[in-house]
Amino acid sequence: MATVPHSLNDKSVTRSFKEKTGKMLGVNPQDAKFTKTYMFVAFAALLLGGILGLLQGLNRAGFMELSPQHYYQVLTAHGLLLVVVFSGFFCIGYFYAAMSHTLGGLLPKVRKMAWTGFALKIAGFVLAVIPILMNQASVMYTFYPPMAASPVYYIGLALIVVGIWLCCFGAFIQVANWRKQNPGKHVPILSFFATGVFVLLFFGSVPVAIEVLVLVLPWSLGWVDTINVMLSRTLFWAFGHTYVNIWYMTAVSAWYVVIPKLIGGRRWNDTLTRVVVIALVIMNITGGFHHQIIDPGIEEPIKFMHVFMSLAIGFPSLMTAYAMFAVFERTSRRQGGKGLLGWYKKMPWGDVRFLAPMIAMIGFIPAGAGGIAQSTNQLDQVVHNSLWITGHFHLTLGISVALTFFGISYWLIPHVSKRVLTRKMNRFGVVQTILWTVGMIFMSGAMHTVGLFGSPRRTAFTTYFDNATALSWNPYMTLIGLGAILLVIAAVMQVYAAFNLMFFAPKGEEEFPIAEAEVGDVTGYWTERWGLWVALLIIVVAMAYVIPLTDMIVNAPPGSPPFKTW
Repeated sequence: MATVPHSLNDKSVTRSFKEKTGKMLGVNPQDAKFTKTYMFVAFAALLLGGILGLLQGLNRAGFMELSPQHYYQVLTAHGLLLVVVFSGFFCIGYFYAAMSHTLGGLLPKVRKMAWTGFALKIAGFVLAVIPILMNQASVMYTFYPPMAASPVYYIGLALIVVGIWLCCFGAFIQVANWRKQNPGKHVPILSFFATGVFVLLFFGSVPVAIEVLVLVLPWSLGWVDTINVMLSRTLFWAFGHTYVNIWYMTAVSAWYVVIPKLIGGRRWNDTLTRVVVIALVIMNITGGFHHQIIDPGIEEPIKFMHVFMSLAIGFPSLMTAYAMFAVFERTSRRQGGKGLLGWYKKMPWGDVRFLAPMIAMIGFIPAGAGGIAQSTNQLDQVVHNSLWITGHFHLTLGISVALTFFGISYWLIPHVSKRVLTRKMNRFGVVQTILWTVGMIFMSGAMHTVGLFGSPRRTAFTTYFDNATALSWNPYMTLIGLGAILLVIAAVMQVYAAFNLMFFAPKGEEEFPIAEAEVGDVTGYWTERWGLWVALLIIVVAMAYVIPLTDMIVNAPPGSPPFKTW
């Protein structure tokens, strides 16, 4: 691990013998505490969100009844806990651990910024939860106008965004300091991924900050009578789609960098890996429009252009699919594997650190295909307001992202906790992974299928007065309920594993697995020109959004007053 001195201008820095020893072992105690805290919050949110998801699944299956008032209240809390808290806190905790490990420890001012960001996010989360519990914010994760929540809910969301920005700026300062201390060198690959993720996280959250602070909050406070619904939705999805792909990029970083190490191989071509990061950063924000293909008020030529912009994101994903299976094949050949599919016999299927992300990769094949279907007008017309979309979201987040995060946790948490993953806990993790996978196949598969048969999303269980079509959905709804039961059991097991590895596992040293690049793999320094990539990001976003946003503002509809339907 390269060790980089702190800034010479920071004369207040003193390092204890314990901190120096921790850095020699690859774990800075103060940085480890930060990551452990983020992981604790993430998995506590997974537990609570999983329990609320069980209620949703049982209601969908007709096993229990939630009143319409409580159904949307539970749905809002479920989305906030899993989409914002679990995923967001895990990504930041993971990448800050990666930067600490590969860049020689976090700068004191970066650590302070990250902790301040943590405090703001927790405060914002508490403020957002209070009106949800009081049933004054049952607007779901998307918080679409004209449904209006309590102003306190939006203030909480704004604090969460500010906290995220502090973590982003802390990461930028950390990487810039390393580059200053190491001129001409490439940023270590995991920190390169972190740079891309935090660039995307910052620029992707700007639109939703504008939506909340400029449009939604004054409207909910009663300072303005109406809101431009189309403009609000567009600003939200510039963030919402980007946020989904931030989780995806986090998972991809482990696929490229960690998985090859676990199977005894080397990383795929370093240049192309960095190109994938750059491509995802430049093209991601514009993909948000494909969530609005059937929205009125957007010109057809704009939608047509955005179909291509959305589909473009598939290219780095296809590059990733090729790269990962090439790594498996190349590694297995070196280990004596033979035949067209002989590579799978050489893979460590009994290692949960590999098994969970591997299933996540396989799951992304149908998940990515579903995303392509939803990016085209004709196909999206069929599935857009159906349970297909909910199934797609559970496949991408619930399989591709969550299972990768679970696999990471089995080495990252013991690494920062100075503990080890035992064989017993590894077997426990394998069982948990299989149980989660089966539960998600039941739930997501049934959602996809029944969505094609017309079952709508965003509704509680109903037979529509025993309508024959609605009654035909019931077997699939039963599968959704069974999947929810399996998933909550697996979620409890995963939370137990995380806390066990954090506090109770045997003391020891767990490796931070980072694969080496192939011998002779030379990367051009042009990949480090982040100023250029950010400029291209801004240009592409301007191409995608300036004309439609101007039209939505100049030719704005009358607007809508706030509505509360619960």
